[in-house]
Amino acid sequence: MQELAIKYGCNPHQKPARIYSKNGELPLEILNGSPSYINFADALNAWQLVKELKEATGLPAATSFKHVSPAGAAVAVPLGDTLKKAYHLEGLNISPVATAYARARGADRVSSFGDFIAVSDTVDIDTARLLSKEVSDGIIAPGYEEEALSILRAKKKGGYVIMKIDPEYVPEVIESRDIFGITLEQLRNNAAINKETFNNIVSENKDIPEEGIRDLLIATITLKYTQSNSVCFAYDGQVIGCGAGQQSRIHCTRLAAGKADSWMLRQHPKVLSLKFKEGLKNPVKDNAIDLYLRDDITEAELEEWKKLFETVPERLTVKEKADWINTFTGVAFSSDAFFPFKDNIDRAAMSNVKYIAQPGGSVRDDEVIKACNTYGIVMCFTGLRLFHH
Repeated sequence: MQELAIKYGCNPHQKPARIYSKNGELPLEILNGSPSYINFADALNAWQLVKELKEATGLPAATSFKHVSPAGAAVAVPLGDTLKKAYHLEGLNISPVATAYARARGADRVSSFGDFIAVSDTVDIDTARLLSKEVSDGIIAPGYEEEALSILRAKKKGGYVIMKIDPEYVPEVIESRDIFGITLEQLRNNAAINKETFNNIVSENKDIPEEGIRDLLIATITLKYTQSNSVCFAYDGQVIGCGAGQQSRIHCTRLAAGKADSWMLRQHPKVLSLKFKEGLKNPVKDNAIDLYLRDDITEAELEEWKKLFETVPERLTVKEKADWINTFTGVAFSSDAFFPFKDNIDRAAMSNVKYIAQPGGSVRDDEVIKACNTYGIVMCFTGLRLFHH
């Protein structure tokens, strides 16, 4: 198959629409459903991310995409009991592939509602069973076990999008796109990100353990496929906060740090012990937890929120939040471009960041390095900008 018609483009009035290969057959098959233009945009970006994560770490990888940026990404680091409870997986023993998926989906469960999933390895039964319970638009992977495929085909009343991609496919070196009838052309971003990417440590503290390097790999590869400006926080083998598509670096950092803080706080004993009313679905619980952790909840929201619980829970104080966040040691933080001001470091330190990767090259690099030294943060200059549009 060299061409495939699509119902419409980004919006229903954008017709006709299609995908096609300029050279040879398309490297993917549609096993189920009718993918949209945005599904393809998500799938093709998401597949590149998990493919590179698997190559860089040697572990099965997964990502959860929404509107052409990752809400979460992860590799198959085993889940502890606390995270299992936070991810609605209590008592389950799941495969490495399913673990990577659960972590990717768990990074930001509110944003992942209605996502598109990519998995680096063959989708097994465990992964399919987890995915069957989530609100999701589709998945792309190099293969599927037969029973897993049957489970996924039953989603969305048989309309769930399932794509199979050739893992050996290598795209052309030069890529192009049209904007306003004018074609832009560039060398595809084939920059390799590996452990050596973080060798140039410019801070006084130069101690990065293997887990820190792994999490910097996850954060930095995730940025490669995140709409810029973007920054990413990673911890324990997964993304915990991604700030995408902001015009200002500090706004990216505030957005991603807020998500990272929420991820940590969702594991607080008070959150894990919330007593919801019977029959509530997981997305409702996820939204309720999001409201529980917000400082700007309105009176109207608060009244509706109270109705979800058997007894109205006591809110976390500012000190309780800060103390809990400080228990998470070794958070990694990566940026797709240099930091123009040290305010990004100040905000990252509030979320207990210990390892930072950024390209370097700002006129204020010395101020940024000094801020890292003040907090005892390790910072690497990668020399690699990763804008993605």
